[in-house]
Amino acid sequence: MSNFRPMRRHRQQLSQEESISIIERATSGTLALLGDDDYPYAVPISFVYHDGCLYFHSAVEGHKIDAIRRHDKASFCVIDQDDVHGEQYTTFFRSVIAFGHISIIEDEDEKIAAARMLGNRYNPNHDEALKKEMEKGLHRMVMLRMNIEHLTGKEAIELAKKKG
Repeated sequence: MSNFRPMRRHRQQLSQEESISIIERATSGTLALLGDDDYPYAVPISFVYHDGCLYFHSAVEGHKIDAIRRHDKASFCVIDQDDVHGEQYTTFFRSVIAFGHISIIEDEDEKIAAARMLGNRYNPNHDEALKKEMEKGLHRMVMLRMNIEHLTGKEAIELAKKKG
């Protein structure tokens, strides 16, 4: 396990419960990987959170899959609030970053379960439509699992002060 840096501005740090709540309500985030020639590769992506893991889908081939096969460490960021206060030269923000290891799900049952969770997250209560979509396209996609090792949330000092 890695040693992660403590947050420098600890008064602005969100609790684990608040951070998970933000991840659960966010609809997209940015997945950051080590890409070609060791350049950072950050890609906006849909996801679902379940039991300490983030799940994503991907095409079978491409930059993202190549990066994951080369190096399994990743980070994922979601922005919950981004309220610009220009006259104060600040932003009232709230965001969460997850760090962990990402892998391609090889087990077919786990792949189906992950795809079902993702589908139900964005189109709940449409089991027949999801079943048809999975029958049509599951073989052309990869499901990814990121095991979260470290999760940290932060908010603007102005928001932290409002809490007391």
